[in-house]
Amino acid sequence: MSSQVLVTGAAGFIGSHVCRHLLKAGHQVTGLDDLSGGFRDYVPEGVKFVRGSVTDAALVQKLHAEHKFEHVFHLAAYAAEGLSHFIKHFNYTNNLLGSVNLINAAVNHNVRCFVFTSSIAVYGRNQVPMTEEAVPQPEDPYGIAKYAVELDLKEAHEMFGLNYIVFRPHNVYGENQNLGDRYRNVIGIFMNQIMQGQPMTIFGDGGQTRAFSYIDDVAPVIAASSARPNSYNQVFNVGADKPYSVNELATVVARAMGAKSQIKHLDARNEVVHAYSAHEKVREHFGDLIKNVPLEEGVRRMAAWAKKAGARQGKPFEGIEVRKNLPQSWAALEKID
Repeated sequence: MSSQVLVTGAAGFIGSHVCRHLLKAGHQVTGLDDLSGGFRDYVPEGVKFVRGSVTDAALVQKLHAEHKFEHVFHLAAYAAEGLSHFIKHFNYTNNLLGSVNLINAAVNHNVRCFVFTSSIAVYGRNQVPMTEEAVPQPEDPYGIAKYAVELDLKEAHEMFGLNYIVFRPHNVYGENQNLGDRYRNVIGIFMNQIMQGQPMTIFGDGGQTRAFSYIDDVAPVIAASSARPNSYNQVFNVGADKPYSVNELATVVARAMGAKSQIKHLDARNEVVHAYSAHEKVREHFGDLIKNVPLEEGVRRMAAWAKKAGARQGKPFEGIEVRKNLPQSWAALEKID
C-alpha cells in the first residue's frame, strides 16, 4: 500500500538502498540529506530530494507539514564510531539532537511508525553473540547517542503513542559506500587503498572480529518493516552471522580486487575487540527477505562496483575537538592535507 515516507540520509550508503526498495514497493519518497557524507547521484530517481540537515528543526517540521508523512526512516548519522571520542559535540548534535528533532515532528504530525537505524555499538564489549535481550553498555559517544535515541523512542511511544522500530545493523558494506571516508567502513577503506597502490592499514594485530553484512541483507528488511505492524515497538539485530577477523577480511578484499594482500599494521586503538550479534529474532519477523549473502560474494559485488566508481580522495575530518589520544594515523591526516 502506497504511503508518504521520509528517509533521512537518503544520499548515504544504507539510506540510498532503503529509498530504492521503498520506491519499488510503490511509496512516495522524500529524501533528506545534507550531503556531508553522501552523494547526490546516489539518490534513486523518483525520490523528491531535499538538501538539508536533521539538525534544522524548522525544516523538519516544514517537511512534515507539507507532505503529511505516514512513516519516517531515520538513517542520517555520522557513523564513525572510533572517531566519535574526539568529536563529542558534533556527534551528539548530529546523532542525538538531530534525532530528537525528527521524533518531535513525528509526534506532532501523527506519524504511524518511526523506523530508526541504531547500531550494535550500543552493546559495548564482552556480550558476544549480542542479543536484543542484553543490557546495552555503549563504550563510545556514537553508541551512547544511538542508545539514547532508542530510549527516547521508547519514551515517545509510552507518552505519545508513537510506534517505532529499532534496527541494530553492523559492519554493513556494499555498493554506494563512501570509498573516500578515512575513518569508517573498513572494506571501503581497503578497496580505496588498493586502488591507490597503498597497503591496507589495520589498527593493532588484526585479530579483532566482526560479522560483515552485505547491504542486500539489511536494506530490504529496513524498508519493509513499517508495513509489518507485528514488528512495531521492538528492537532487531540485522546483519551477517559469521564473524571474520580483520586480517581474514583483508585477504578476501585483496582477492576480490585482484591484488596482492599488502598490510600495514598501525598502533592499536581503543575499540571493542569482538563484536557480532545473533539474529533469531529478525529471521522470525523478516526471514523471507534475508538472503544470507556470503562475505566472498558480497565483497566481489562491491569490488566490481568500486573499480567502476574509482578511488576517491577523502578529506580529513574538519573540527577535531579533542586531540588527546587521537590515533597517530588520524592526526597525520591533518598535517598531510
